[in-house]
Amino acid sequence: MKRLRASLARIGAIMIKELIQMKRDRLTFAMILLIPLVELVLFGYAINMDPKFLPTAVHLEEQTPIVRSLLKGMENSRYFDFVEHSDDPRISQSLLARGEVSFVVSIPAGFTERLLRGERPALLVEADATDPVAAAGALSHLPGIIERVLQHELKSLPGFSAQTSPVDLTIHRYYNPEGITQYNIVPGLLGVILTMTMVMITSMAMTRETERGTMENLLSMPSKPLEVMIGKITPYIGVGAIQTLVILVTAHFLFSVPFVGSMALLIAGLTLFILANLALGFTFSTLAKSQMQAMQLTFFFFLPSILLSGFMFPFRGMPVWAQWLGEVLPLTHFLRIVRGVMLKDSSFMELGVDFLALIGFLLAIGLIAIGRYRDTLD
Repeated sequence: MKRLRASLARIGAIMIKELIQMKRDRLTFAMILLIPLVELVLFGYAINMDPKFLPTAVHLEEQTPIVRSLLKGMENSRYFDFVEHSDDPRISQSLLARGEVSFVVSIPAGFTERLLRGERPALLVEADATDPVAAAGALSHLPGIIERVLQHELKSLPGFSAQTSPVDLTIHRYYNPEGITQYNIVPGLLGVILTMTMVMITSMAMTRETERGTMENLLSMPSKPLEVMIGKITPYIGVGAIQTLVILVTAHFLFSVPFVGSMALLIAGLTLFILANLALGFTFSTLAKSQMQAMQLTFFFFLPSILLSGFMFPFRGMPVWAQWLGEVLPLTHFLRIVRGVMLKDSSFMELGVDFLALIGFLLAIGLIAIGRYRDTLD
Protein backbone atom coordinates (compact mmCIF):
# COMPACT_ATOMS: atom_id res chain seq x y z
CA MET A 1 0.00 0.00 0.00
CA LYS A 2 2.87 2.36 0.84
CA ARG A 3 4.48 1.67 -2.56
CA LEU A 4 1.18 2.34 -4.32
CA ARG A 5 0.77 5.71 -2.55
CA ALA A 6 4.35 6.65 -3.47
CA SER A 7 3.76 5.66 -7.07
CA LEU A 8 0.54 7.70 -7.24
CA ALA A 9 2.37 10.67 -5.71
CA ARG A 10 5.05 10.48 -8.40
CA ILE A 11 2.45 10.20 -11.15
CA GLY A 12 0.61 13.19 -9.67
CA ALA A 13 3.82 15.23 -9.62
CA ILE A 14 4.53 14.41 -13.25
CA MET A 15 0.96 15.33 -14.18
CA ILE A 16 1.28 18.72 -12.45
CA LYS A 17 4.59 19.33 -14.20
CA GLU A 18 3.00 18.48 -17.57
CA LEU A 19 0.04 20.80 -16.91
CA ILE A 20 2.43 23.63 -16.00
CA GLN A 21 4.37 23.07 -19.23
CA MET A 22 1.12 23.02 -21.19
CA LYS A 23 0.09 26.32 -19.56
CA ARG A 24 3.42 27.90 -20.44
CA ASP A 25 3.27 26.71 -24.07
CA ARG A 26 0.15 28.70 -24.94
CA LEU A 27 0.51 28.33 -28.72
CA THR A 28 0.51 24.53 -28.53
CA PHE A 29 -2.46 24.61 -26.14
CA ALA A 30 -4.34 26.90 -28.52
CA MET A 31 -3.61 24.55 -31.44
CA ILE A 32 -4.91 21.58 -29.43
CA LEU A 33 -8.22 23.38 -28.92
CA LEU A 34 -8.53 25.15 -32.28
CA ILE A 35 -7.69 22.35 -34.72
CA PRO A 36 -10.60 20.07 -33.63
CA LEU A 37 -12.91 23.09 -33.52
CA VAL A 38 -11.93 24.13 -37.05
CA GLU A 39 -12.36 20.57 -38.32
CA LEU A 40 -15.81 20.32 -36.72
CA VAL A 41 -17.05 23.61 -38.19
CA LEU A 42 -15.61 23.03 -41.65
CA PHE A 43 -16.79 19.44 -42.04
CA GLY A 44 -20.15 20.17 -40.43
CA TYR A 45 -21.14 23.37 -42.19
CA ALA A 46 -18.84 24.11 -45.15
CA ILE A 47 -18.47 20.74 -46.90
CA ASN A 48 -21.23 19.80 -49.30
CA MET A 49 -20.87 17.07 -51.92
CA ASP A 50 -24.15 18.00 -53.64
CA PRO A 51 -23.64 21.67 -54.53
CA LYS A 52 -26.67 23.78 -55.39
CA PHE A 53 -27.29 27.29 -56.68
CA LEU A 54 -24.60 26.81 -59.31
CA PRO A 55 -24.17 29.96 -61.45
CA THR A 56 -25.71 29.43 -64.88
CA ALA A 57 -25.86 31.55 -68.03
CA VAL A 58 -28.81 31.39 -70.40
CA HIS A 59 -28.64 31.96 -74.14
CA LEU A 60 -32.18 32.53 -75.35
CA GLU A 61 -33.30 32.98 -78.95
CA GLU A 62 -36.98 33.19 -78.02
CA GLN A 63 -39.04 34.27 -75.04
CA THR A 64 -42.30 32.34 -74.57
CA PRO A 65 -44.37 31.31 -71.51
CA ILE A 66 -43.18 27.69 -71.88
CA VAL A 67 -39.52 28.76 -72.00
CA ARG A 68 -40.01 30.92 -68.92
CA SER A 69 -41.72 28.01 -67.11
CA LEU A 70 -38.83 25.75 -68.07
CA LEU A 71 -36.24 28.16 -66.67
CA LYS A 72 -38.33 28.75 -63.56
CA GLY A 73 -38.54 25.01 -62.95
CA MET A 74 -34.77 24.66 -63.22
CA GLU A 75 -34.28 27.57 -60.84
CA ASN A 76 -36.80 26.17 -58.34
CA SER A 77 -34.82 22.92 -58.24
CA ARG A 78 -32.09 25.02 -56.51
CA TYR A 79 -29.38 23.40 -58.62
CA PHE A 80 -29.25 26.27 -61.12
CA ASP A 81 -28.87 29.97 -60.35
CA PHE A 82 -29.34 32.07 -63.48
CA VAL A 83 -26.86 34.91 -63.21
CA GLU A 84 -26.62 35.94 -66.87
CA HIS A 85 -29.13 36.18 -69.73
CA SER A 86 -27.58 36.84 -73.10
CA ASP A 87 -28.54 36.84 -76.77
CA ASP A 88 -24.88 36.47 -77.77
CA PRO A 89 -23.47 32.91 -77.40
CA ARG A 90 -19.91 34.31 -77.32
CA ILE A 91 -20.63 36.06 -74.00
CA SER A 92 -21.96 32.85 -72.47
CA GLN A 93 -18.97 30.86 -73.72
CA SER A 94 -16.59 33.46 -72.29
CA LEU A 95 -18.25 33.21 -68.88
CA LEU A 96 -17.88 29.42 -69.01
CA ALA A 97 -14.19 29.68 -69.98
CA ARG A 98 -13.45 32.10 -67.12
CA GLY A 99 -15.19 29.81 -64.66
CA GLU A 100 -17.74 32.47 -63.73
CA VAL A 101 -20.60 30.11 -64.57
CA SER A 102 -20.85 26.34 -64.30
CA PHE A 103 -23.47 25.85 -67.05
CA VAL A 104 -24.78 27.52 -70.18
CA VAL A 105 -28.38 26.68 -71.19
CA SER A 106 -29.18 27.41 -74.86
CA ILE A 107 -32.74 27.48 -76.19
CA PRO A 108 -32.94 28.00 -79.97
CA ALA A 109 -35.49 29.97 -81.96
CA GLY A 110 -38.61 27.91 -82.78
CA PHE A 111 -38.22 25.77 -79.66
CA THR A 112 -41.80 26.28 -78.46
CA GLU A 113 -43.33 25.83 -81.91
CA ARG A 114 -41.53 22.52 -82.45
CA LEU A 115 -42.41 21.44 -78.92
CA LEU A 116 -46.12 22.02 -79.51
CA ARG A 117 -45.89 20.05 -82.75
CA GLY A 118 -44.38 17.13 -80.82
CA GLU A 119 -41.08 17.25 -82.72
CA ARG A 120 -38.79 17.01 -79.62
CA PRO A 121 -36.78 20.22 -80.13
CA ALA A 122 -33.13 20.33 -79.04
CA LEU A 123 -32.15 21.85 -75.70
CA LEU A 124 -28.41 22.30 -75.22
CA VAL A 125 -26.71 22.44 -71.81
CA GLU A 126 -22.96 23.09 -71.74
CA ALA A 127 -21.10 22.32 -68.50
CA ASP A 128 -17.71 23.19 -67.07
CA ALA A 129 -16.53 19.66 -66.20
CA THR A 130 -13.12 20.56 -64.79
CA ASP A 131 -14.62 19.58 -61.44
CA PRO A 132 -16.70 16.46 -62.28
CA VAL A 133 -18.22 16.24 -58.80
CA ALA A 134 -19.56 19.79 -58.86
CA ALA A 135 -21.35 19.32 -62.20
CA ALA A 136 -22.55 15.73 -61.72
CA GLY A 137 -25.36 16.38 -59.23
CA ALA A 138 -27.10 19.09 -61.24
CA LEU A 139 -26.73 17.24 -64.55
CA SER A 140 -28.10 14.00 -63.13
CA HIS A 141 -31.28 15.77 -61.95
CA LEU A 142 -31.71 17.90 -65.08
CA PRO A 143 -33.69 15.41 -67.28
CA GLY A 144 -36.21 14.83 -64.51
CA ILE A 145 -36.63 18.56 -63.86
CA ILE A 146 -37.25 19.31 -67.55
CA GLU A 147 -39.70 16.45 -68.00
CA ARG A 148 -41.76 17.40 -64.93
CA VAL A 149 -42.07 21.02 -66.05
CA LEU A 150 -42.98 20.22 -69.65
CA GLN A 151 -45.40 17.44 -68.74
CA HIS A 152 -47.24 19.95 -66.56
CA GLU A 153 -47.27 22.51 -69.40
CA LEU A 154 -48.22 20.08 -72.17
CA LYS A 155 -50.60 17.67 -70.41
CA SER A 156 -53.64 19.26 -72.07
CA LEU A 157 -52.06 19.02 -75.51
CA PRO A 158 -53.89 16.52 -77.80
CA GLY A 159 -51.74 13.48 -78.54
CA PHE A 160 -49.25 14.27 -75.78
CA SER A 161 -47.49 11.17 -74.43
CA ALA A 162 -46.05 11.24 -70.92
CA GLN A 163 -43.92 8.20 -71.78
CA THR A 164 -41.60 10.07 -74.12
CA SER A 165 -39.34 12.98 -73.18
CA PRO A 166 -40.74 16.07 -74.97
CA VAL A 167 -37.25 17.53 -75.71
CA ASP A 168 -33.98 16.22 -77.05
CA LEU A 169 -31.66 17.16 -74.18
CA THR A 170 -28.01 17.43 -75.26
CA ILE A 171 -25.29 17.87 -72.64
CA HIS A 172 -21.78 18.95 -73.63
CA ARG A 173 -19.12 18.63 -70.96
CA TYR A 174 -16.15 20.88 -71.69
CA TYR A 175 -12.49 20.66 -70.57
CA ASN A 176 -12.91 17.18 -69.09
CA PRO A 177 -15.65 15.52 -71.17
CA GLU A 178 -15.10 12.05 -69.76
CA GLY A 179 -15.26 13.31 -66.18
CA ILE A 180 -11.88 11.77 -65.29
CA THR A 181 -11.15 12.53 -61.65
CA GLN A 182 -7.37 12.57 -62.11
CA TYR A 183 -7.64 15.53 -64.49
CA ASN A 184 -9.05 17.56 -61.63
CA ILE A 185 -7.10 16.09 -58.69
CA VAL A 186 -3.55 15.79 -60.09
CA PRO A 187 -3.13 19.49 -61.08
CA GLY A 188 -4.63 20.38 -57.70
CA LEU A 189 -2.06 18.19 -55.96
CA LEU A 190 0.65 20.45 -57.34
CA GLY A 191 -0.77 23.32 -55.30
CA VAL A 192 -1.38 21.19 -52.21
CA ILE A 193 2.15 19.75 -52.16
CA LEU A 194 3.74 23.16 -52.70
CA THR A 195 1.61 24.68 -49.93
CA MET A 196 2.60 22.05 -47.39
CA THR A 197 6.30 21.88 -48.21
CA MET A 198 7.01 25.56 -48.86
CA VAL A 199 5.29 26.83 -45.71
CA MET A 200 6.67 24.08 -43.48
CA ILE A 201 10.32 24.10 -44.54
CA THR A 202 10.56 27.91 -44.39
CA SER A 203 8.96 28.22 -40.97
CA MET A 204 11.08 25.38 -39.57
CA ALA A 205 14.27 26.69 -41.18
CA MET A 206 14.11 29.93 -39.19
CA THR A 207 13.01 28.38 -35.91
CA ARG A 208 15.81 25.82 -36.30
CA GLU A 209 18.27 28.73 -36.18
CA THR A 210 16.72 29.87 -32.91
CA GLU A 211 16.76 26.41 -31.31
CA ARG A 212 20.37 25.77 -32.25
CA GLY A 213 21.46 29.15 -30.95
CA THR A 214 22.77 30.30 -34.34
CA MET A 215 20.15 33.01 -34.78
CA GLU A 216 22.35 35.53 -32.93
CA ASN A 217 25.19 34.84 -35.38
CA LEU A 218 22.81 35.36 -38.26
CA LEU A 219 21.55 38.64 -36.84
CA SER A 220 25.07 39.89 -36.04
CA MET A 221 25.99 39.71 -39.72
CA PRO A 222 26.18 43.05 -41.53
CA SER A 223 23.24 41.98 -43.71
CA LYS A 224 19.97 43.85 -43.42
CA PRO A 225 16.86 41.96 -42.26
CA LEU A 226 15.37 41.99 -45.75
CA GLU A 227 18.61 40.58 -47.18
CA VAL A 228 18.56 37.78 -44.61
CA MET A 229 14.97 36.97 -45.52
CA ILE A 230 15.68 36.89 -49.23
CA GLY A 231 18.79 34.77 -48.70
CA LYS A 232 16.87 32.29 -46.53
CA ILE A 233 13.88 31.78 -48.83
CA THR A 234 15.53 31.94 -52.27
CA PRO A 235 16.95 28.37 -52.20
CA TYR A 236 13.47 27.05 -51.57
CA ILE A 237 12.25 28.60 -54.81
CA GLY A 238 14.57 26.10 -56.51
CA VAL A 239 13.13 23.32 -54.36
CA GLY A 240 9.63 24.33 -55.44
CA ALA A 241 10.72 24.37 -59.11
CA ILE A 242 12.08 20.82 -58.83
CA GLN A 243 8.89 19.62 -57.14
CA THR A 244 6.83 21.24 -59.87
CA LEU A 245 8.85 19.59 -62.62
CA VAL A 246 8.53 16.16 -60.98
CA ILE A 247 4.76 16.52 -60.52
CA LEU A 248 4.12 17.78 -64.05
CA VAL A 249 6.20 15.02 -65.64
CA THR A 250 4.45 12.41 -63.48
CA ALA A 251 1.03 13.89 -64.29
CA HIS A 252 1.75 13.66 -68.02
CA PHE A 253 3.35 10.22 -68.25
CA LEU A 254 1.62 8.40 -65.39
CA PHE A 255 -1.87 9.92 -65.38
CA SER A 256 -2.03 11.31 -68.95
CA VAL A 257 -3.28 14.67 -67.69
CA PRO A 258 -3.58 17.03 -70.69
CA PHE A 259 -1.68 20.31 -70.86
CA VAL A 260 -3.34 22.58 -73.41
CA GLY A 261 -2.38 26.05 -72.15
CA SER A 262 0.63 28.35 -71.89
CA MET A 263 3.66 27.13 -69.94
CA ALA A 264 4.81 30.76 -69.43
CA LEU A 265 1.48 31.61 -67.79
CA LEU A 266 1.74 28.59 -65.51
CA ILE A 267 5.32 29.52 -64.53
CA ALA A 268 4.18 33.06 -63.67
CA GLY A 269 1.42 31.68 -61.46
CA LEU A 270 3.76 29.14 -59.88
CA THR A 271 6.33 31.81 -59.05
CA LEU A 272 3.78 34.02 -57.30
CA PHE A 273 2.29 31.04 -55.45
CA ILE A 274 5.66 29.75 -54.23
CA LEU A 275 6.75 33.23 -53.08
CA ALA A 276 3.44 33.71 -51.25
CA ASN A 277 3.87 30.42 -49.38
CA LEU A 278 7.51 31.13 -48.55
CA ALA A 279 6.58 34.56 -47.17
CA LEU A 280 3.84 32.92 -45.11
CA GLY A 281 6.29 30.34 -43.75
CA PHE A 282 8.70 33.13 -42.83
CA THR A 283 5.88 34.90 -40.97
CA PHE A 284 5.14 31.71 -39.04
CA SER A 285 8.82 31.48 -38.12
CA THR A 286 8.57 34.87 -36.41
CA LEU A 287 5.57 33.66 -34.39
CA ALA A 288 6.82 30.19 -33.41
CA LYS A 289 9.41 29.64 -30.71
CA SER A 290 10.26 26.08 -31.71
CA GLN A 291 10.09 23.76 -34.70
CA MET A 292 7.15 21.97 -33.11
CA GLN A 293 5.16 25.20 -32.94
CA ALA A 294 6.13 26.02 -36.53
CA MET A 295 4.79 22.64 -37.64
CA GLN A 296 1.56 23.17 -35.69
CA LEU A 297 1.02 26.57 -37.30
CA THR A 298 1.65 25.02 -40.71
CA PHE A 299 -0.99 22.37 -40.19
CA PHE A 300 -3.40 24.94 -38.77
CA PHE A 301 -3.10 26.84 -42.07
CA PHE A 302 -2.94 23.71 -44.22
CA LEU A 303 -6.24 22.26 -43.00
CA PRO A 304 -8.56 25.08 -44.19
CA SER A 305 -6.49 25.35 -47.37
CA ILE A 306 -7.35 21.75 -48.22
CA LEU A 307 -11.02 21.98 -47.28
CA LEU A 308 -11.97 25.47 -48.48
CA SER A 309 -9.94 25.89 -51.67
CA GLY A 310 -12.00 23.59 -53.89
CA PHE A 311 -9.33 20.88 -53.98
CA MET A 312 -11.30 18.10 -52.25
CA PHE A 313 -14.85 19.44 -52.27
CA PRO A 314 -16.81 21.60 -54.75
CA PHE A 315 -16.05 25.26 -54.02
CA ARG A 316 -19.54 26.42 -55.01
CA GLY A 317 -21.12 23.81 -52.74
CA MET A 318 -19.90 25.69 -49.69
CA PRO A 319 -21.91 28.43 -47.94
CA VAL A 320 -21.06 32.03 -48.78
CA TRP A 321 -19.08 32.67 -45.60
CA ALA A 322 -16.87 29.65 -46.34
CA GLN A 323 -16.36 30.81 -49.93
CA TRP A 324 -15.19 34.20 -48.66
CA LEU A 325 -12.70 32.46 -46.37
CA GLY A 326 -11.56 30.37 -49.32
CA GLU A 327 -10.99 33.47 -51.43
CA VAL A 328 -8.38 34.63 -48.89
CA LEU A 329 -6.31 31.48 -49.33
CA PRO A 330 -3.62 31.47 -52.06
CA LEU A 331 -4.32 27.80 -52.86
CA THR A 332 -7.84 28.69 -54.05
CA HIS A 333 -6.52 31.06 -56.71
CA PHE A 334 -3.63 28.83 -57.71
CA LEU A 335 -6.01 25.91 -58.29
CA ARG A 336 -8.00 28.08 -60.69
CA ILE A 337 -4.80 29.09 -62.48
CA VAL A 338 -3.30 25.61 -62.81
CA ARG A 339 -6.60 23.96 -63.83
CA GLY A 340 -7.39 26.85 -66.17
CA VAL A 341 -4.01 26.65 -67.90
CA MET A 342 -3.74 22.86 -68.07
CA LEU A 343 -7.35 21.97 -68.93
CA LYS A 344 -8.95 25.09 -70.46
CA ASP A 345 -6.12 26.97 -72.19
CA SER A 346 -7.20 30.05 -70.23
CA SER A 347 -5.57 33.38 -71.07
CA PHE A 348 -4.00 35.88 -68.70
CA MET A 349 -7.09 38.10 -69.00
CA GLU A 350 -9.34 35.23 -67.97
CA LEU A 351 -7.16 34.49 -64.93
CA GLY A 352 -6.31 38.12 -64.12
CA VAL A 353 -8.36 38.24 -60.91
CA ASP A 354 -6.57 35.20 -59.51
CA PHE A 355 -3.14 36.62 -60.38
CA LEU A 356 -4.05 39.89 -58.63
CA ALA A 357 -5.26 37.95 -55.58
CA LEU A 358 -1.90 36.12 -55.35
CA ILE A 359 0.03 39.40 -55.71
CA GLY A 360 -2.12 41.02 -53.01
CA PHE A 361 -1.59 38.09 -50.63
CA LEU A 362 2.18 38.13 -51.29
CA LEU A 363 2.49 41.88 -50.59
CA ALA A 364 0.35 41.74 -47.45
CA ILE A 365 2.02 38.72 -45.89
CA GLY A 366 5.47 39.95 -46.98
CA LEU A 367 4.98 43.24 -45.14
CA ILE A 368 3.85 41.36 -42.03
CA ALA A 369 6.90 39.08 -42.25
CA ILE A 370 9.30 42.04 -42.55
CA GLY A 371 7.60 43.83 -39.67
CA ARG A 372 7.69 40.77 -37.45
CA TYR A 373 11.31 40.01 -38.30
CA ARG A 374 12.40 43.49 -37.32
CA ASP A 375 10.62 43.04 -34.01
CA THR A 376 12.75 40.01 -33.28
CA LEU A 377 15.89 42.15 -33.63
CA ASP A 378 14.92 44.31 -30.62
